[in-house]
Amino acid sequence: MIALLRGVLIEKSPNQAVVDVGGVGYDVTIPVSTFSALAAAGTEVRLRIHTHVREDAIALFGFASPEEKQVFEKLIGVSGIGPKLAITILSGLAAPDLIRAIRNSEVERLVRIPGIGKKTAERMVLELKDKLVAPAGADGTQPEPPKLPLAKPAPPRGPRKASTRCSAARSNSFDNKYSPWSKAESSPPRPSPRTNSSTSASARAV
Repeated sequence: MIALLRGVLIEKSPNQAVVDVGGVGYDVTIPVSTFSALAAAGTEVRLRIHTHVREDAIALFGFASPEEKQVFEKLIGVSGIGPKLAITILSGLAAPDLIRAIRNSEVERLVRIPGIGKKTAERMVLELKDKLVAPAGADGTQPEPPKLPLAKPAPPRGPRKASTRCSAARSNSFDNKYSPWSKAESSPPRPSPRTNSSTSASARAV
């Protein structure tokens, strides 16, 4: 099964493109949105391919983006919608607009597409409404930013008795070290009493 083609664009039209890959030209059916996205002939292109196998032929359907291809494959899964009608639908509405119309059950908008009647539009809504994922911002809402995990609260700290005792000990050591009256050995020496020299002499004479 061919899933992707990359080669030189030989020619293009609103619903067809011919891509030269290694000297082999591939005829690819494309929607108008892909036609508008392709560059001019002679440039290198890259197409997402859906290979449709029938009993009498193998058809290639190409798309400029993976999203278009995904919508196409959802459409051909609806009863009554084949590959060619799916290409017509994607040519009538761009993929984001088509997804929005189906998700919002806008049947009146869908029936404006050539080849789509009311019953087909209602089947599209019924079968695809819950299968198509709206692109970011396509439904008028912005995607919510990812939620960061909440930080765990720090466990409560118990009384720091040991630290208090250490602080008190350091305080007492500081006082004892620098207070001149805290210890006897650190007290200033008292002058010894001196006797009068005359009194000492009298005593010796007696």
